[in-house]
Amino acid sequence: MSKGSTAMNICVIGTGYVGLVVGTCLSEMGNTVICIDNDEKKLEKLKNGIVPIFEPALEEMIKSNVAENRLSFSKDLKSAVETSTICFIAVGTPQDEYGSADLKYVYEVAEQIGKSMNGYKVIVDKSTVPVGTAQKVRTLIEQQTTHDFDVVSNPEFLKQGAAVEDFLKPDRVVIGSDSPKATEIMQELYAPFLRTGNPVIIMDVKSAEMTKYAANSFLAVKISYANEIANICEKVGANAEMVRIGMCSDKRIGSQFLFSGLGYGGSCFPKDVKALIKTAKENGYNAELISAANNVNRRQRLLFIDKITKYFGENLSDKTFAVWGLAFKPKTDDMREAPSITIINALLEKGAKIQAYDPKAMQTAKYHFGDKITYANNSYDVLKNADALLLLTEWNEFRRPDFEKIKDLLKTPIIFDGRNQYNKKSLVEKGFTYFSIGNT
Repeated sequence: MSKGSTAMNICVIGTGYVGLVVGTCLSEMGNTVICIDNDEKKLEKLKNGIVPIFEPALEEMIKSNVAENRLSFSKDLKSAVETSTICFIAVGTPQDEYGSADLKYVYEVAEQIGKSMNGYKVIVDKSTVPVGTAQKVRTLIEQQTTHDFDVVSNPEFLKQGAAVEDFLKPDRVVIGSDSPKATEIMQELYAPFLRTGNPVIIMDVKSAEMTKYAANSFLAVKISYANEIANICEKVGANAEMVRIGMCSDKRIGSQFLFSGLGYGGSCFPKDVKALIKTAKENGYNAELISAANNVNRRQRLLFIDKITKYFGENLSDKTFAVWGLAFKPKTDDMREAPSITIINALLEKGAKIQAYDPKAMQTAKYHFGDKITYANNSYDVLKNADALLLLTEWNEFRRPDFEKIKDLLKTPIIFDGRNQYNKKSLVEKGFTYFSIGNT
């Protein structure tokens, strides 16, 4: 802990992506953290240092803090709450059939916390939840206890593939609190992470709940805007990459999240965008811009499939495609809402055979596709006897491949680049037929 700080007892309820990162990083700063889950098999693996997700540096940090007795895993929520000052709710909020965040797990945990209270606690909503959730959590806990407590909104801004670094060195920490006591405790908790002077931003609870949705939706809009411009570039004969560079030189615009490609995926952007659209609708507002971003993102994958069928035809029963990249982004094994799922399933429906490789997401892919596709051991084996290469995730190992080797292994030297990684002129000179996004 920082100078003058005291280590705290903390429980983190939920050992999914967010819960594991939060609990581990808090223990790294000297706190005693108990991570709670009801999945006994998962808990047993975690106790033995087997981490169910891939996130750089996470496994090593878990093992280190478990060894130092700062981090532990349990299903005993009652005991964890009793021994903790701060209780983080970090359970999943999956999208329901109507587009809203499904809060049943959040509410179940809130009731259990209420039943387990033995004194003052700070209850922290770490899960991404719609505006008004904290008040509902408060009500549910009040129905179960007479002890004092406060409910705080503390949205996470973790990028998969860089989550540990993001938590240890945050750009900012947002705390939504209506209690000076809870605010002070949360500021003390985060003090060691903000020694470089990055801000703790204190606001009311509802504004904090809204901030996460607003931030993710803005980034989603930027990605969809870049893809919309790229699609227009293709129609008029402009180069989307050159246009991007020209735009990014304007300081008002900046360079991040303006790369054209297959659109966004993952567990956050798609879900949060749809949830914000639904929240707006429930409150009498039509969020047209955000809805358009969602529609553009969905269409982007279909346009990529169209590129393939325009070249090979609609009947792909005699075609085999090699796929590089299955995760929704590099440095993760997460395939939630990944473009690869949409694209591969569409090609399978058209009769194609798929050979796939991803540095980290092979096991995840087997859950999604089973034996409907074949899996290669490395990036070159997957190319053997394929009619074309499809680049779907921009892993570093795909950035500078041996193109002569690719050419030798493919039946025909054709690349469909969904991430605009390669230079078209150079590949054409090497004898490739090359398709990208936003470049004719």
